[in-house]
Amino acid sequence: MKQISHLTTILILIITRAVLCTPPDDPIHCASPDKNSNCTITNSYGAFPDRSTCRAARAVYPTSEAELISAVANATMAGAHMKVGTRFSHSIPKLVCLDGQDGVVISTKYLDRVVKVDGMTMTVESGVTLRQLIDEAAKAELALPYAPYWWGLTVGGMMGTGAHGSSLWGKGSQVHDHVVGLRIVTPAGAGEGYAKVRTLESGNPEMDAAKVSLGVIGVITQVTLKLQPLFKRSVTYVMKNDSNLGDDVISFGRKHEFADFSWFPSQKLVAYRIDNRLDINASGNGRNDFLGFRSTPSLILLTLRTSEEAQESLADAEGKCINGILTTSTLKAVGFGLTNNGILFSGYPIIGYHNRIQASGTCLDSPNDFKITSCPWDHRVKGLFYHQTTFSIALSKVKSFIDDVQKLVAYEPKSLCGLDLYNGILMRYVTASSAYLGKQGDALDFDITYYRSNDPMSPRMFEDILEEIEQMAVFKYGALPHWGKNRNVAFIGAISKYKNADEFLRVKAKYDPMGLFSSEWTDQILGLRDGLSVESEGCALEGLCVCSQDIHCAPKKGYLCRPGKVYEKARVCAKVKRLLGDGVRA
Repeated sequence: MKQISHLTTILILIITRAVLCTPPDDPIHCASPDKNSNCTITNSYGAFPDRSTCRAARAVYPTSEAELISAVANATMAGAHMKVGTRFSHSIPKLVCLDGQDGVVISTKYLDRVVKVDGMTMTVESGVTLRQLIDEAAKAELALPYAPYWWGLTVGGMMGTGAHGSSLWGKGSQVHDHVVGLRIVTPAGAGEGYAKVRTLESGNPEMDAAKVSLGVIGVITQVTLKLQPLFKRSVTYVMKNDSNLGDDVISFGRKHEFADFSWFPSQKLVAYRIDNRLDINASGNGRNDFLGFRSTPSLILLTLRTSEEAQESLADAEGKCINGILTTSTLKAVGFGLTNNGILFSGYPIIGYHNRIQASGTCLDSPNDFKITSCPWDHRVKGLFYHQTTFSIALSKVKSFIDDVQKLVAYEPKSLCGLDLYNGILMRYVTASSAYLGKQGDALDFDITYYRSNDPMSPRMFEDILEEIEQMAVFKYGALPHWGKNRNVAFIGAISKYKNADEFLRVKAKYDPMGLFSSEWTDQILGLRDGLSVESEGCALEGLCVCSQDIHCAPKKGYLCRPGKVYEKARVCAKVKRLLGDGVRA
């Protein structure tokens, strides 16, 4: 029955593609009558990795650069800490959190205008969403060649976290590597009015700090991007056995400009995305409307979440595997949400304008009652709630990592079935970046989404397998974390992997000498403070620590701290059957 309800969920998702939904909630809520003080800040998922509540004394919503300068100046003059908030707040870590209840959160929600289009460049304010950017570029017959797949990110947010699409071609898939100029407002002394606008252009080494800044050096106000003439793309998904995946990833990205993979390890299947550029005159008007980003009836979300919670409580691995197979089969049958004419999928290849293919997110569209429909992760309803572990492994090491994951699946064949309910492991290509906190070389990015319990002390099925994958990537293979995703474990020792980290910290100290845009957490991930690993009861279950004692797991529920199966240096929370008096395992 569980698998039937899950398949029904997917079919309804397909049928209800035209249902409108409420735009996501504003991540900043202020309790005062004037709606700008005594504020609480969250992300779109409703929780940060440690479930802390982020607060601010005030919220400011500038509508122009002049108002932004005034906001920074006022806070600087008062010695108040500041953080930058975005329209939808999709970062998972605590980048937007201030320490305590003091300080100011500055939202870029209304800094959402296209400033100008000049030849092959476009200048936009930092609060412009990816959807606005690619649509406005297309009107001018231009294209941002590479971008993340989700519409609901802002330009400033993409730059702050190093967001990317998938490509090894040209300047690569990271949005910040297509930036040729920016304006950033930073604190200043009394002689400069307590705030300063800095204009940075290509060739200025300080732009390599500002391009991926984690929001700790100031507020980006405008960004100038180098674009390309608009073109079309041809997309085909081919499902293959994963036996050659380790070898294929090395060459596949060189053959296809927008290549990526969706890997379903427990099924030993991979969806290879064959995705290439075509001339603008090629025939076709295809569109990407990815199922996971569509408006979803809230009742269906409730059914889906309740089903997975039941499977977790009953340790029903077989049920998850059956659901995973049905989910993958359905996604394959409907072209993963790609359509040939904007409405229906009738077969490959999908040919369409780049701006209609590169990203999607129709669940952001227009007003209705969120209790009826919403984005699948909207925390105002009982829907999806998950962890994301996302990291990049150098292409020279990626085959060995894939082999290790396959060995883990051989140990526990059903252990990763739960990933299939979240479209498997998304694998995207990234290239070396000049940004000080950007990618250090050509790599493959692994984006792993998986069930998160509403109870932080409740372990997951196969808790140990996903923890081992996380630690294996970070510690054995030296993976770089995605700055806008991940649990604390992925950031342990991360800053030492960036050869120009000291240069970044130098610019940070120059632009914000009082550390007004810093917090305890950002200082921890930048190596300026200890305390990133939080050792407490159950800390490993939420990725706040690597377990070293059983109490870091869930000993009362049979989860103890044990070595990894393939990567023996890992320390993971494994389900251990208790010993009876005669030594027989119960």
